[in-house]
Amino acid sequence: MIAIPNYISPEEYLEIERQNPIRHEYRRGLVYAMAGGTDNHDRITFNLLKLIDNHLGDASDCRFYSGNVKVNYQDEFYYYPDAFVTCDPRDRNDRYIKRYPKLIAEVLSSSTQAFDLEEKFEDYQKLESLEEYVLISQDSQRVECRRKVGNSWEVVVYGSGDRLLLKSLNLEIAIAQLYRGLDG
Repeated sequence: MIAIPNYISPEEYLEIERQNPIRHEYRRGLVYAMAGGTDNHDRITFNLLKLIDNHLGDASDCRFYSGNVKVNYQDEFYYYPDAFVTCDPRDRNDRYIKRYPKLIAEVLSSSTQAFDLEEKFEDYQKLESLEEYVLISQDSQRVECRRKVGNSWEVVVYGSGDRLLLKSLNLEIAIAQLYRGLDG
């Protein structure tokens, strides 16, 4: 990620985002251009969202989103997670920004992996509603699920042949389903 090395306010950032076809993330006054993804990145995200959609059905109060809707915490950050779910009715008031996700998933890429594993996770932990943070590798069948337990976070790693448990959604997924249809 490349930052525009100039502090801007959250209000300026939101104005820029409304007028710009290229998405940017915002973290404490710095704006970062979003890198393009790979076909495998896109397919993994699609597979996850399809499985969540099938599980939630039509009667659910929960909503899922892809990387086109922002998650925000106060004036500190605005991120575009690859996938997330919110069940909080307050998140229905703004079509562009959600503030109460219960699950966030990021598909790791070489350019964002270190940030997703460290700083972004530190930021996401400020969201009181967040119950699970899921990090999905594109390079191997490996999924790291960070789950909130009381005031701390447990880490469970799933691999080939395992079944990923998303407790926040009461959903169990075969790892093979996440990686279905990938090339190379």
